[in-house]
Amino acid sequence: MKTNAMRILDSMNIGYEVLEYDIPDDLNIDIALHSAKVLGLSDEQVYKTIIMINSDRQYHVFCLPAGFSISLKKAREITKSSSIDLMKTDNILALTGYIRGGVSPIGMKRHFPTYICELAQLEDFIYVSAGLRGVSLKIRPDDLARACSASFCDFVQ
Repeated sequence: MKTNAMRILDSMNIGYEVLEYDIPDDLNIDIALHSAKVLGLSDEQVYKTIIMINSDRQYHVFCLPAGFSISLKKAREITKSSSIDLMKTDNILALTGYIRGGVSPIGMKRHFPTYICELAQLEDFIYVSAGLRGVSLKIRPDDLARACSASFCDFVQ
């Protein structure tokens, strides 16, 4: 089954590989760390997608390695926001078209400014959600940036 993210990559002639893994019963765990463990990958290769909202009610998408967290100070600087915070998980599906634990930076309902942690450029391939829980895409960092019109930035702590 093709996800919206896969269809977009296909239309752009961007190569990727699909990896599937079992989803835990407890969705309160960190899905990105779980997928890294079960796929036998390092935490630095598996990227999670975090959506934040600023004081002007603008959404911003951040892709970062599984074991890292976002520096709010750096996120405010990058987005030129006076304040920024995590988006409420209740709104994820309506905003992105994806469910929590399966949010891909590629192919959301609308395009939002997207930032990929600059550490991705140190890897030949990174792994991001394909748009479903339990399905990841192996993709080159530059191809991911092209597919979602993203910038590489330093925003992790």
